[in-house]
Amino acid sequence: MSAVRAAARTNVLAHRIRCVAGVLLVVATASRASAQSCDGPPRDLEHSRDLYCIQLVPVPGMERASGHVELGHAAGPFTVSVTTEGSMRYSPTITLTGLPAPASLGRGVAYVVWAATPSMDQVRRIGVANVGRTPLDVVDFDKFIVLVTAEESLDVREPTGPIVLRGMSPSTRLQPPELLQFTLGAVRDTSFTRTRSSIADDHVAHMAAASAGDSAARWTSVPMPRGLAMLPAEMALKPAVAPYLPRAGPVAPPMVRPRRVVQLADGDTLRLTAGLVTRTIKGRSLTMFAFNGQHPGPLLQVKQGAEVTVIFANALDQPSTIHWHGVRLDNRFDGIPGLTQDAVPAGRSFTYRVRFPDAGIYWYHPHVREDVQQELGLYGNMLVRSPRADYFSPADREEVLMLDDLLVGDDGLVPFGATSATHALMGRFGNVFLVNGEPGYRLQVRRGEVVRFYLTNVSNTRTLNLSFPGARMKVIAGDLGNFEKEVWSESVVIGPAERYVVHARFDKAGDVPLLNRVRAIDHLFGRFREETDTLGVVTSTKAESIVTRSGGAFTTLRTDTAVTAEISRVRRLAERAPRRSLVMGVETKGLPFITQQLMQLDSVYFNPVEWSGTMPSMNWASTAEQVRWVIRDPSTGRENMDIDWRFRRGEIVRLRLVNERRSLHAMQHPIHIHGQRFLVLAVNGTPKTNLAWKDTVLLPAGATADLLLELSNPGKWMLHCHIAEHLSADMMMGFTVQ
Repeated sequence: MSAVRAAARTNVLAHRIRCVAGVLLVVATASRASAQSCDGPPRDLEHSRDLYCIQLVPVPGMERASGHVELGHAAGPFTVSVTTEGSMRYSPTITLTGLPAPASLGRGVAYVVWAATPSMDQVRRIGVANVGRTPLDVVDFDKFIVLVTAEESLDVREPTGPIVLRGMSPSTRLQPPELLQFTLGAVRDTSFTRTRSSIADDHVAHMAAASAGDSAARWTSVPMPRGLAMLPAEMALKPAVAPYLPRAGPVAPPMVRPRRVVQLADGDTLRLTAGLVTRTIKGRSLTMFAFNGQHPGPLLQVKQGAEVTVIFANALDQPSTIHWHGVRLDNRFDGIPGLTQDAVPAGRSFTYRVRFPDAGIYWYHPHVREDVQQELGLYGNMLVRSPRADYFSPADREEVLMLDDLLVGDDGLVPFGATSATHALMGRFGNVFLVNGEPGYRLQVRRGEVVRFYLTNVSNTRTLNLSFPGARMKVIAGDLGNFEKEVWSESVVIGPAERYVVHARFDKAGDVPLLNRVRAIDHLFGRFREETDTLGVVTSTKAESIVTRSGGAFTTLRTDTAVTAEISRVRRLAERAPRRSLVMGVETKGLPFITQQLMQLDSVYFNPVEWSGTMPSMNWASTAEQVRWVIRDPSTGRENMDIDWRFRRGEIVRLRLVNERRSLHAMQHPIHIHGQRFLVLAVNGTPKTNLAWKDTVLLPAGATADLLLELSNPGKWMLHCHIAEHLSADMMMGFTVQ
């Protein structure tokens, strides 16, 4: 019997080897085919077939057979679906034509579809298909091949029958550069760098004009992620702009303090001052910004429907404002220079009146040089309480977490661009993770407790994939309130400016880390690499499990009937609603030669989400003078602030966002719409069935998102990317609700 099993294993292994050989023979063919639309030429205002489709190639003798696999959006509460380890999850659909009956190929009774890693060390059956369209099981390999085989049984668990069609995922196009390309990157071409004297001259002029910054600020180097290497020509790059860091003055600013919770009633007044503070991170004393000397700024707790007065005093060395992110307040208090108010000069003040019509978790931050001011610590949360006692399902305690990353080098903070943002291509990724302003978040709970976490991503650029390994977690709310139905989730994908509310129960005694686990791309070697960052630790006591008031409720996925009823009233208008579209792209000028060349090589494949800064020097050296991120109205050709959309109050509009794949560097965009709220109806054409009101949506590279935008708040408003460096590089537009 063992000999039979051994022979069977040998046959399976031999078949796998034949599969690998067969796939390798068509790598070039499959790559060329997958660069085309699966159903013909690319169509406007659709997601990229190049990134989300696999063209299947027939084996010799089966030329009449054809097919493709659409890599659809996998169900879940987020616009990006990944595993806890960070691998993309796709919900594929296969379309087949021209297949003969399986029996004509021998003793075959069915066509079985398989997904496998390129080396065939992992092979997974994902469905049985025939002519026509067939949904398949979810695939979550980084790089994979698809095989269609004719099998003798519907129950076969390993591919043993003849291969009919095969194809390769778009991600398999990632390959190490060739020798010539390595040589290009090894050449130290400094013709594109500016001299230190010219940078110093610009810096002196800027200091004289703005009276801001530290005259001793200088460019050093940008930190390199662990385990990655750069080519010499990349290491020679520096930003072509003067550096800026806050100037402490003769007397050191006060030490930063932890945030305070401020309870505000209807009609109350709060004073918020933006000023300098001193803090220590990684053994370095840093001069940073803070609201009221606290990092994060004060946590404001108010009741839904309340209105408060906030007197903002600017004690910085540069103009600033406060934007009340996600709050549908009066337009004149939205905090947008040039649109709703003038920027508040240094030493001056401005009075805001903020009303809170919606329950949920919100945040406030500047809307002047967010790439500098937000990164230096100017942000805080607002928790708006619903009058409904059952608004959330029960929890035993609450934690409000602001998630950030800070870019710190050997000499302290990596400077910012004085007159123009650096990191304009991909945004400023930090290397020190902060939770509520501090590295190494700690929380102690009793075993069995359910904790409600209010999560806000305030990082300039980084999208996080958060998990508590060993703790069960469910997502209950988004930016502006509850989902129609709670949903279990092993991790939370949260882009810059997004908020999610989750419940987690810690049933086991001991430490449970709060992890960010992602799959970044090592561009030098054309491979995926796992990155795991520990943001904090939750310690569950060893005492016996407690009986909590939330125990029974946690195991039930509650439906919020009030939210469902409210959303249903507008969702039924979706198909009749007027339609608008916006296309996201990028333009560059004057980039260093090496950056331009290596970016073109990199464009063979774009990760739907750029999870990590694995091209640090090229990214750091790109400035908003060289990079212009574009929002384009395809119906008029107008771009960015030349777009002049006008609506009537009460309109419902179906808006399609298209993230253009055909660009030098496509990447995700967290798109924020001021003053209004919307529902995410679909991603890449796949409907979302469990909705929540939002103000920010994470749009993956090459993807589309359909929004149902409720225009209920009159005034002049802004739509923009919330990657701070993209916003500084013009990625914004205005619209008017009359």
